[in-house]
Amino acid sequence: MAHPKRRQSTTRRDKRRTHYKAIVPQIAKDATSGEMHLYHRAHWHEGKLYYRGKVVVEKEVATSDED
Repeated sequence: MAHPKRRQSTTRRDKRRTHYKAIVPQIAKDATSGEMHLYHRAHWHEGKLYYRGKVVVEKEVATSDED
């Protein structure tokens, strides 16, 4: 097995570890519905798909034809 020849300093160790960090997702509040959602993502609210405060898609209600 490999063993380090010299002890690595705390500064070098910490510089390597700076990339391991927790990332908090950015959350936005929709202007029309007031619902919280992720930035740059569309979100559903009461059967409608919103993006940037505008309705993009409305959910269709399936109707069954009975004879």
